[in-house]
Amino acid sequence: MSNGQSNGQWYPPEWPDRIRALAAGELVPATPKRAATVLLLKDGADGPLVHMLRRRASMAFAGGAYAYPGGGVDPRDEHPVRWAGPSREEWADRLGLADPAQAQAVVCAAVRETYEEAGVLLAGETAESVVGDTTGEDWEKDRAALVARELSFADFLDRRGLVLRSDLLGAWARWITPEFEPRRYDTWFFVAALPAGQRTRNASTEADRTVWIRPADAAAGYDRGELTMMPPTISTLRAVERFRSAEEALGAARDQDLTPVLAQARLDGDRVVLSWPGHDEFTKHIPTTGPEGGTS
Repeated sequence: MSNGQSNGQWYPPEWPDRIRALAAGELVPATPKRAATVLLLKDGADGPLVHMLRRRASMAFAGGAYAYPGGGVDPRDEHPVRWAGPSREEWADRLGLADPAQAQAVVCAAVRETYEEAGVLLAGETAESVVGDTTGEDWEKDRAALVARELSFADFLDRRGLVLRSDLLGAWARWITPEFEPRRYDTWFFVAALPAGQRTRNASTEADRTVWIRPADAAAGYDRGELTMMPPTISTLRAVERFRSAEEALGAARDQDLTPVLAQARLDGDRVVLSWPGHDEFTKHIPTTGPEGGTS
């Protein structure tokens, strides 16, 4: 690629200075906060569609970028919940975590954030059922209380007599925000199919637009520089392009590599080389002095 504007890769202008500061030992990396995000899929006429939201331009982190519903783990996501699907121990093994309670928290965060930001709830009254409709004033009151952290997800499920359906999620990838970024997240990416009877809506105060879009079309928009995305977003989009249905994508999740992807920055002569191991398309070569250079 000839320059940094040839695609939609999100790239904050302050990164080169922060990379140089990190290399010089002048920057102490922030500890990443655990987070979860969900590629919510539904079947369209030509294969699956994915639900994406555009972060408001005013957002401090990735403003204007297209992303999936998601957010940080709430410490209360570890509270006991009625649970269906693989055990917490199995999830801990899959997610690369030693503590089953922490694994539950990541899964809960994925389900909770999808409900908070898209109005879609992966839970049911039994281990075999899913809520069919989450609209209405009573549901909205609970959703708003969750967003405001006035209500824990465990208490929300208990109040409604619901079971968390962890089996409706498939773990897909894990990306950690680079060490030179002040807002850092250790994020697990999941896939899930939109439950029958439910529909998405833009319930997020962080988003100004939501779309259902074919992964290939979203990726093409990124390649043209029309849609801005962070590397893990476009990477996961490209990975689900090949599937013919939401069910097929969910079935493939068990074979996905969850080795964390963490950007690396190294000095190469008069340039800093920024790369994401295993994802060469995101590599950037940045002059150590002067304005940002182009992508390689």
